Amino acid sequence: MRFIDEAIVTVKAGDGGNGIVSFRREKYVPRGGPDGGDGGKGGDVYVIADDNTNTLVDYRYTRRYDAKRGENGHSKNCSGKASEDIYLSVPVGTTIIDTETDEVLGDLTKIGQTLLIAKGGDGGLGNTHFKSSTNQAPRKATSGFEGELKCLKFELKVVADVGLIGLPNAGKSTFIRQVSAAKPKVADYPFTTLVPNLGVVDIGKHRSFVMADIPGLIEGASEGAGLGIRFLKHVARTRRLLHLVDIKPLDGSDPVENARVIFKELALFSPELSQLPQILILNKIDQIPEEAELNDLCTHIVAELGWTGVVFRTSTLTGEGVDAVKYHLMNEIELEQERELEDPIFAEAQKERFERLEAEVRHNIEVQREAYRAARRAKREQDGDHDDDDDDYDVEVAYAP
Repeated sequence: MRFIDEAIVTVKAGDGGNGIVSFRREKYVPRGGPDGGDGGKGGDVYVIADDNTNTLVDYRYTRRYDAKRGENGHSKNCSGKASEDIYLSVPVGTTIIDTETDEVLGDLTKIGQTLLIAKGGDGGLGNTHFKSSTNQAPRKATSGFEGELKCLKFELKVVADVGLIGLPNAGKSTFIRQVSAAKPKVADYPFTTLVPNLGVVDIGKHRSFVMADIPGLIEGASEGAGLGIRFLKHVARTRRLLHLVDIKPLDGSDPVENARVIFKELALFSPELSQLPQILILNKIDQIPEEAELNDLCTHIVAELGWTGVVFRTSTLTGEGVDAVKYHLMNEIELEQERELEDPIFAEAQKERFERLEAEVRHNIEVQREAYRAARRAKREQDGDHDDDDDDYDVEVAYAP
């Protein structure tokens, strides 16, 4: 199974069927008149959000989808049969973008949501429509209209209320294992997670939210280092960011500097994203058994960062402190959702903020992609390699076993 979060596809709606020229020919009806039927409508192309799909991998191998044309008209004023519409299944959270105009055609955020992306052509008119008192035997019919042809970009962002960010090996995968049924790979080395993982955090009856574990950022990610910012776009829809900091890294690095790396990369990648509400999680407290030493270290980290927001201390290994984070997040999300329902001005401001955020994220990812490709082209020219394939940026990342 491969996790593919972008795909370029071409869709062609069906052309309309042609109207026909036909005349009624029956015994004892010498002047039957025109009876040419209309052509049938061409098939439309839709996309539908399917909860059984979690990747766009199918659209990497089949890149064109054509709906059938409508049938031509028939005699006896019978219209041609309209062609069936086709539906392309995409994961919930897929955005459809017209590559020629950069227009966002739609955003599929709910299961079963459909979007018309290419409209089929109407059928042509049969000669019956052109009958008049002065033209009782018209020999004119029209051809069907062409269906729309579009080149589209499918862009998947996981739909999550909370995004987990932090350096590799900060404990994000273990955290999401503790609070949900998600089972991402966990190991004592960095870059264990290579794709976003989703988990539903169940608080109680009718109380739950979705959390996304995003692959670890490193210094220079906004410029393409490591996994770069390839998956950072998946936190563009979240309401809260959980920033996990390992208070005692195995490599002996400074947790304060490690936290600053993430702050910096977020700000460089997307100033709008860096303004999302963040919660600081001081993780792996089980590694410091002495309470006094632990208090001193946590106080030092918070002071050095100048952090004035919410702070939690957790051990994702033992589960200590994790429940407090869960309930805090659930309460925050519910309060925000209630305010959106009660305050139309706040709801509109929220909508505009996320639209700005998604536009900024999309733009910055494209800038990084083009910079990467330009660097590859320059390297190939220097090496005398004339291969024109610049798609290596779009690496297919396999799920960790």
